[in-house]
Amino acid sequence: MRGRDLQRRRVTLALGAGLLGGWAAQPARAAQASTSSTASAAPAAAPAMAGAAAASAAAASAAAAGAAAADATAASACPADVGWADTLRRDLDAMATQLTQTLTPWPVPARVFTPEQHGLAADARSGAVSLTTAAIQRAVDACAAAGGGTVRLSKGDYISGTIVLRSGVMFEVAEGARLLASTNLKDYPEHRAKRRTVQDTNMGMNQSLIFAEGCERIGIGGKGLIDGRGTKANFPGEETVGSTPGRPFIIRIIDCKQVVVRDIHMKDSPCWMQNYLNCEDLIVDGIHVENQANHNNDGLDIDSCRRVIVRNCFINAQDDAMCFKGAGQRLAENILIENCQFYSTCNALKFGTDSQDVFRNVLVRNITLGGPSDDMRAINRRKADGGISWEIVDGGTLERVLVHDARIVRAESPLFLRLGDRGRVQPGTKRPGPGVLRYIVYDRISGDDNGVRGSFFTGIEQAQIEHVLLRDVDLTMMATSEPGADPRTIPDAPAEYPDPHMFEKVMPAYGLWARHIRHLTLQRVRFRTSGKDARPEVLAAACRQ
Repeated sequence: MRGRDLQRRRVTLALGAGLLGGWAAQPARAAQASTSSTASAAPAAAPAMAGAAAASAAAASAAAAGAAAADATAASACPADVGWADTLRRDLDAMATQLTQTLTPWPVPARVFTPEQHGLAADARSGAVSLTTAAIQRAVDACAAAGGGTVRLSKGDYISGTIVLRSGVMFEVAEGARLLASTNLKDYPEHRAKRRTVQDTNMGMNQSLIFAEGCERIGIGGKGLIDGRGTKANFPGEETVGSTPGRPFIIRIIDCKQVVVRDIHMKDSPCWMQNYLNCEDLIVDGIHVENQANHNNDGLDIDSCRRVIVRNCFINAQDDAMCFKGAGQRLAENILIENCQFYSTCNALKFGTDSQDVFRNVLVRNITLGGPSDDMRAINRRKADGGISWEIVDGGTLERVLVHDARIVRAESPLFLRLGDRGRVQPGTKRPGPGVLRYIVYDRISGDDNGVRGSFFTGIEQAQIEHVLLRDVDLTMMATSEPGADPRTIPDAPAEYPDPHMFEKVMPAYGLWARHIRHLTLQRVRFRTSGKDARPEVLAAACRQ
C-alpha cells in the first residue's frame, strides 16, 4: 500500500498547561513544492502530533496519549535554517577526498616468508592433529627481523592458535588456503592490553587468533579464508559478562599505525570477528565476513581510531555488523565508510554502546544495510533491531556525522538516535555526566520491509539531542493493527542499555517518534506502511527550537 503523501506545517497546540510547537499534516496538493519542517516545542507532558490530516492527527494523538485533542491552528510553511548541514556536507566531502588521496596501503617489501621455510613439513598440515602455530610464528618473526615483507600461507589448511604480528609484516592467506582456528582454548595464551579499557574489565578481551600491539605497517590480506570454527559446540563460553569468556576474537589489533586489512574472507568467530583499538591510518577494504556461529558475533569493531577508511565490504553478523566504539577514551575522527553492505540481527551500523570519548567527522555513503542476508544458523529472527543506530550513553560526544545514499531493509527501527546517561567507565574512574549528540544528517535514505517499531530519536530531560536533519527520506514499514504505546508511559530510562528494543514493540508513531531534541528538521520525508496502520506518521514531544 502506498504511504501517505504529507505536507507538514508548523502548528501551535494548546494542550493542558503549556504550548507545544508540533506537526500537522495536510494532504499533498497536485503540484506540491518542496517543503521543510522543524520540530520546535517546549517540554511538556503531552506530545506534539503528526498524521494524515490535522483532525486525524489529533484523534490519533488522543488515542495514543489518552488526552483530549485540542484545535490546531496551522501557520504557513516554515523552512528551517539548515545551513549548518550544507557546510557539514562540504567539509566531510573535503575530508573524504583528503583521506582517499593520503591514506593508501603501505608498500610491502618483495620478500616472502612461509611456514614451510620455518619447520613446517608440507605433508604434516593436512591432518587435524598438527598445529602450525609455531612455524607460522617463526615465519612472522623472521620477516620482521629482515625488515618486513609478506608471510604467506599457500594452498591447504593451517590449524593454529594465537599468531602475534610484528611491524612490517603483511600476513597473507592466499587463494585456496584456509587458516583454521584451533578449537582448544589452551592454544590462545592471554595477551592483556598494556593500556586497559572498560571493555577489558567488562568482557575479558584477552585472547585472539591474530594479535598485534604497538606496531607500524602491518596487514592481513589474501583471497583465502580465515575460519574461526567458533560454534557453540566448540566454544560454549558465557555471553560477555565477567572475566575471559572463553571465546577468542579472530583479530585484535591495538595501538598500531598504518594497518591494512583487505580482500580476505572470514567466518565463524567464537566472539567478535575483529577489533581495532586506538589505531591510526586504518584501511579495511574488500573483506567478506560471515559471523553467525555464537554469541557476540560482531563483524567489525573499530574503537577510538583516527583516519579510517572502510570500503567495499560485505559483513553479515549475528551481533552488530559494523560498530564504532569509544572505550579507548581517545579521539575518533576522520572516518569514511563507503560502498558496503552490512547485515545483522542486532544493529547493522552502530556507534556505541561504549561511548566514553569523542567521535566526529564521519561520512557514510553508498551503503545497503539491515537484517541478515543469508546465513541463518545462529539467529532466530530475520530483521535487525536497528539499521543505523547512533548511541551516546557514557559521557562521550558524537557530532558531525553525515549518512547519504543508504538503503535500509529488514530493520525493526531503520533510524535510531539515543542520548542517555548510563555512565559506564573503568572501576575507579569518576562517573561522567550525560554526553553530547549533535549535528547529524540523513540524506537520501530509502528502504522497505522494515519493522512495525519505526524510527525513534530520544534524548533525556537533562540532555537533549541537537541539530538533526532528515532530507529526502523514503522508508516503508510493516503495518500493524496493534495500538501504539502511550507516550506518557514510555520512561526516559537514562541508564538503560541503549537499543531499539529498549522501549515498546509498537511505538507511538509508525514512522518517527522523537523526544528531547533541539532543532529537528524534516525535508521531503515520507514514511509509508505496508497496509493500514492507525498510528500517526510522526510524533514529537518535548522538542525545542
